[in-house]
Amino acid sequence: MLAVLVLATVGGAPTAACASPEDQPSGDDSDGQPEGSPAPGTPESEPEQTEFTLLSAGDVLPHTPVIEAARQPGGGYDFLPLMEPVGEWVEQADLSLCGMEVPVRAEGRAPSGYPEFGAPDELVEDLSALGFDGCTTATNHSLDGGIGALERTLDLFDEAGMGHVGTARSAEESEAAQMYRLSRGGREITVAHISTTLLHNVPPPQDSWWVTDVAADQLTALAASARDEGADLVLASVHWGEEYVDTPGAEEQRYAEQLAAGGEVDVVFGNHSHTPLPLRQLDGGPADEGMWVVWSMGNFLSNQDEQCCVPRTAVGTMVLADVEAPAEGRVRVTDLSWTPVTVDRTHGYRGILPLAELNELTELTDGELPEDTGLTEERVETRYQQLLEVMDEDSMATDPPRTEEPVEVEVLPRSD
Repeated sequence: MLAVLVLATVGGAPTAACASPEDQPSGDDSDGQPEGSPAPGTPESEPEQTEFTLLSAGDVLPHTPVIEAARQPGGGYDFLPLMEPVGEWVEQADLSLCGMEVPVRAEGRAPSGYPEFGAPDELVEDLSALGFDGCTTATNHSLDGGIGALERTLDLFDEAGMGHVGTARSAEESEAAQMYRLSRGGREITVAHISTTLLHNVPPPQDSWWVTDVAADQLTALAASARDEGADLVLASVHWGEEYVDTPGAEEQRYAEQLAAGGEVDVVFGNHSHTPLPLRQLDGGPADEGMWVVWSMGNFLSNQDEQCCVPRTAVGTMVLADVEAPAEGRVRVTDLSWTPVTVDRTHGYRGILPLAELNELTELTDGELPEDTGLTEERVETRYQQLLEVMDEDSMATDPPRTEEPVEVEVLPRSD
């Protein structure tokens, strides 16, 4: 998120997909007025047409090797160096969201990886420092550490000034979207984020509200409620589908088509497959102008690559939504694009890298890559080409979002 101000109000058996090889067994002006504000008695400028860029990234999935790579000699953990190579994208988008696949550790427990994840507390603060404004938390791992860990996770998001949606500490909170207020050039819009998971490793108690798991018509009702509360756009994160696939399944397609027919959701950000899946615009959506879907963004922070699962777990996408906000009238998403990221876990876990930039670098330098990566030209090219087998190269973004005027983001509380 590119911002000058962030305002926050603090108010079964596990699947093997999340395993990795090591996890498996074996200033003020002189007159006192804030800079940039109109002088007393001067009318504020009229809103102008404005564009915003929204970003969503894939699964934040800290396997044990990722946790160990973040461990500091003097104690504690620092995940920021593992993510900083792609930080420009996250920071410069106007609103950036992540998929928090796992909860933080339960109180009194050490951090843990697969199969029952419990991330170090520092991960949440580091996601904020990278530029993320909020995350979805409804996944098949939401209850890995029990109710206590689920609640601690949301408390830490609040402390970091970040939004969250998909899990809740109360029935009231579970019924509320996470709202973000974005302002630029006198134009203000409100973006609602809603979330659900259709999968559970640890099933929640029947009729409970801790983890959102709802049918498409119920998610549509949550979106409609958010619009009644003032949302101009509604983004839905859905944890669904099969692992390690190249195309969305019939269930996800039916669910998305039902959401599109409901006419309340602008964009669906899918996850769970740990592999990138395509973008598509479905018929329906708000004002019957279409609803955008990314079936899965794959992995963001994880320890998966060719040595585990399927090769495309080594790559993920960060998806960008272009938003047009006229001076008056309906705010709409005009396009969806994506940029690839890849993991570098050669000679120990090294973190996330921008794959398109690496691939271009190999072409410009005759295969020479930065000394701080263990990836080879062959591996970079292979990953890039495998990604293009499922993604449309024409919709790929190669440069981070750039705006002349920063945006102000306010994270609104989900409950009192």
